[in-house]
Order: sequence, then C-alpha cells, then structure tokens
Amino acid sequence: MGRGRVQLKRIENKINRQVTFSKRRAGLLKKAHEISVLCDAEVALIVFSNKGKLFEYATDSCMEKILERHERYAYAERQLVANDSETQGNWTIEYTRLKAKIDLLQRNHRHYMGEDLGSMSLKELQSLEQQLDTALKTIRTRRNQLMYESISELQKKEKVIQEQNHMLAKKIKEKEKANAAHQTAPWDQSNYRVDTSFLIQQPLPTLNMGVNHRQEAPEVGRNELDLSLEPFYSCHLGCF
Repeated sequence: MGRGRVQLKRIENKINRQVTFSKRRAGLLKKAHEISVLCDAEVALIVFSNKGKLFEYATDSCMEKILERHERYAYAERQLVANDSETQGNWTIEYTRLKAKIDLLQRNHRHYMGEDLGSMSLKELQSLEQQLDTALKTIRTRRNQLMYESISELQKKEKVIQEQNHMLAKKIKEKEKANAAHQTAPWDQSNYRVDTSFLIQQPLPTLNMGVNHRQEAPEVGRNELDLSLEPFYSCHLGCF
C-alpha cells in the first residue's frame, strides 16, 4: 500500500518535528538551487527554525544584492498602489465637482427658459432679467451686423450684374448698328449706279459765251416774233 496523504498540521512530538524540519529544509534548499540552475533565476531563501537559527540560500551568494532588488521592487509597488489610491480619490472629488457644476448649469438653463421660477427670490429674478437683457442686446447686435454684411454683399453683386448688363446692352447696340450698316450699303451702291447711267445718257447743255452769242440772239428773237405774228395778221386780214 502506498503512503497516505500527510495531514498538514503542527507536529506535536518535538523529536519528530525536528527530524521533519531537517529533512524538509534540506529538500527546500535543494529545490531552490535546482530552480536557480535550471531556469537561470535569482533565488534567495531564508529560513528560521523555532529556536531562531538562520538557514539561507542565495544565487551566487548574493543575498544582499537580491534583498536590495526586492526592496526597490517592493517600494515601487507600494508607490504604485498609493498613486492608484490617490488617483481614485482625486477622481471621486472631480466627479463630485463636475456633477455639482452640471446641476447648476441645468438649473440656470431652466431659469433662462422661464421654468422653476417659484423658488427664486426677488433679487435673483432681477439678476436673471438683467442677464437676459444683456443677452438680447448682444444677440441683436450680432444679428444687425450679419444683416449689414449680407446687404453689403448683395449690393456688390447687384453692382457687378448691372455693369455686366450695361456691357451686354452696349455690345448688342453696336452689333445692331453694324448689321443695319451692312444691310443698307448694297442698296445705296445700286441706286448710285442707276443715277450715274441716267446722267451719262442725258446730253450736257452748252453755254456759248462771246460775240457769236450776241449776234445770234437778235435773229432768234426776230424769228420767234415773226412766227407769233403771222397767224395774228392772217386772222385780221381774212376778217376784213
């Protein structure tokens, strides 16, 4: 039969307790050395007997170095825990402060909307009215500024559009004049040709200047006088 499980409790028999301590101490030191060699770990083991006798093991016999490293690590751990606790406390304070600020803002918002005014005193109501008047003045000033800027921008656009319309109207008038001049030019040219041909066909009058004109003029007048008098004389002679 195999050995049963040993019950972990204090051994009452003093001799057996001492024998067990010696055996397990040796095994513990052996295990510490094995884990140090096999795993390349730094191991420090300290054991005190019930009589106060010290038994220890340290990798490469550097107990002080390992203990100093343990102290630094333990100190860093304690600082981290302390910082976490302090940070947690700070977050709690910050949460309380922000919650109070949010409650105040929500209450002021309800007051600005005209709600929950029953709990306010006369002085608080006057202060709220003054704040609302100041806010209205600021809002109206900003609104007027935006309207003025919008009107100025529209006026600039209107001026640009008017200039464009004026230029387009001017171009249209110039184009109409050019088309009218182009349409009337062939007609004027044809009329000029017809009148020229007519003038060429007509005989040009001559003007005789000098003595010959003076000599021929009495003869022409005398002939015309004779032609005009012959019927008159003939009529009177027949009547007699």
